Amino acid sequence: MINFNQHMFREYDIRGIAGKDLTEALLVDFGRVFAAHIRAKTAKKKLSVAIARDGRLSSPGLAKSLALGLCMGGVEVVDIGLAPTPTLYFATHHFSTDAGIMLTGSHNPPDYNGIKMVRGNSPVYGEEIQELKNGLLKGIPPLAAKQGTVKQESIIDIYLDRLVSDFSPGRPIRVIFDCGNGVTGVAAPGLSDRLARFAIDSEVLFPEVDGTFPNHHPDPTVPENLISLRQRMSDTGAELGIAFDGDGDRIGALDEQGRVVWGDRLMILFGRQILAKDPGSMIIGDVKCSQLLFDAIADAGGKPLMWKTGHSLVKAKMRETGAPLAGEMSGHLFFADRYYGFDDALYAAVRLIELVASQPTVLSERLYGLPTIYATPELRIDCPDDKKFQVMERVLEEQQKQGSDFSDVDGVRVKVAGGWWLLRVSNTQPALVARVEADSMEGLNKIAGDVANILGKEGVVFPKWEQS
Repeated sequence: MINFNQHMFREYDIRGIAGKDLTEALLVDFGRVFAAHIRAKTAKKKLSVAIARDGRLSSPGLAKSLALGLCMGGVEVVDIGLAPTPTLYFATHHFSTDAGIMLTGSHNPPDYNGIKMVRGNSPVYGEEIQELKNGLLKGIPPLAAKQGTVKQESIIDIYLDRLVSDFSPGRPIRVIFDCGNGVTGVAAPGLSDRLARFAIDSEVLFPEVDGTFPNHHPDPTVPENLISLRQRMSDTGAELGIAFDGDGDRIGALDEQGRVVWGDRLMILFGRQILAKDPGSMIIGDVKCSQLLFDAIADAGGKPLMWKTGHSLVKAKMRETGAPLAGEMSGHLFFADRYYGFDDALYAAVRLIELVASQPTVLSERLYGLPTIYATPELRIDCPDDKKFQVMERVLEEQQKQGSDFSDVDGVRVKVAGGWWLLRVSNTQPALVARVEADSMEGLNKIAGDVANILGKEGVVFPKWEQS
């Protein structure tokens, strides 16, 4: 039996501290287990797996160890090297591989790393991740009779050409991209060059891939990380600002006044656009999204569906329902309309630029007419992995006893007079996630205070926050 931190194996990916939890030795063993797992699922003797890595300092060594383990399991490895997560997803389509593995710590601190996986273009999550964990616990499979090999492939240019292949030109606009020294730095300059053909004047901030993230952490859901982007927009008169997370599957946006346009607001814009040509379509939003999204989709003639948070869970639900669009408050946007249905911040950026350029009105004007709401940002509340599930269970039980109007599709989302509140377990960090929304600032403070009291009884401190 191999000794490892089993808490790394979460609902839709694997994450841990590099060198402590996620070691190079473990990645060799994991590669062999993954090879046996895919072989059992596909019943194929000859297997191919695409792999890629982000720009974290630990990623090159982990990627090399993973490739070694896969080869020991008899897999032909297609290594696309340093690339955003959506580029890895694209590579599995382009090369028709049996599976794909991305080494990335996503938005976690620099000392973390992790693994995201797809099999047959479908996400590996939930029980299947637990199967992989159990495979490691059972012991390493024997070496394959025929060892696999590693083939290096460069795919960034092919991927970027696909991103703009159906771009519909409109009016000229100026855009600032912020890579935050994440792995999108290998793609954003090339995307900027391609968009210039359509009269899109763009500039890229912090494209140098650096796993220490010297300028700011690449997480666009944190307002402090958007300061440089906002300042550069102001200096240059740019109409649109777009920030990427560390591995390129989440987008952040600033309108012409430098104000944050959260993922659920972007979903309203994209949803209206899609429903204008495909009326009655289902549009999926996660439980953290504003009620404005679900109401706006219904008003536009669509079928809104509230679903669980998590990129793998959303992608699976899209496949099940045939929804052309889905998204999360955190900036994961999934387009099956004109694209492949996976979360791709670079493609979402192209679609947003196309949308803004398609009309003379600026981005903020597209959202005029929506009711005014007041909300906290997505709040991550420190809570140890061995405690957070117990806290969540007790909160849910209490709401059931009180007869609250709630949804338990993912944690608990409770409707109250003038608003709602959400509490759920983070699947990627030792934390709980909360969000509160109300139709007045007074109501927001009251509801947030009620949630703080609920958590206080559990010994969990509700964090300070500013309205989003």
